[in-house]
Amino acid sequence: MWSFRAHQGFGTNGRSAQSTGATGLRAPARLTRWAALFAAVMIGPLLAACGDSGFRPVHADLGGVTPTSQKLASLSIAPIPGRVGQQLRNELIFQANGGADPLTPEYRLDIAIREGITSTLVRQTGDARGQVYNLDAKFKVTRLSDKKVVLSGTSFGRAGFERFDSIYSNVRARRDAEDRAAKTVAVDMKARLAAFLAASA
Repeated sequence: MWSFRAHQGFGTNGRSAQSTGATGLRAPARLTRWAALFAAVMIGPLLAACGDSGFRPVHADLGGVTPTSQKLASLSIAPIPGRVGQQLRNELIFQANGGADPLTPEYRLDIAIREGITSTLVRQTGDARGQVYNLDAKFKVTRLSDKKVVLSGTSFGRAGFERFDSIYSNVRARRDAEDRAAKTVAVDMKARLAAFLAASA
């Protein structure tokens, strides 16, 4: 019995201990309410300030605004010389409208490419066991209504490939690297074009 009384009377009386425990249980609830109030006070004005010019998905159709996908589909892509140029153009057409028939063009996309090879894993004999295919694509977007260049830039694609003793294998390995680099450039260019068209919509 003595040990039970000492435990029950530890610190202060039993009623005070019960009150303290209840306060401890209510504290997280108080903190949660204060946190919710603070978030409402701080975030509310920020959301209100966004207004019509706030955040919106790139491909969203809001209130009759032309979706970016339709803007991309109205982009006329000029022919690009060479096999890699044609591959890049095909990738861009697929990225823009999935290969569907183009809409009435509003913009024209002109691309000039530059290709290069960098040797890696060079032996003492001078033979390279690996190479990197480099593709640089300089582009410009012209608005057809007034012939004004509204966007320009350069996209880069890099793809490594292994060298083999077989000539056929080397040709296939390089072609695969060219296609991968062209796809990398197309994805990067499409993202930049979509961002521009979304901002100008």
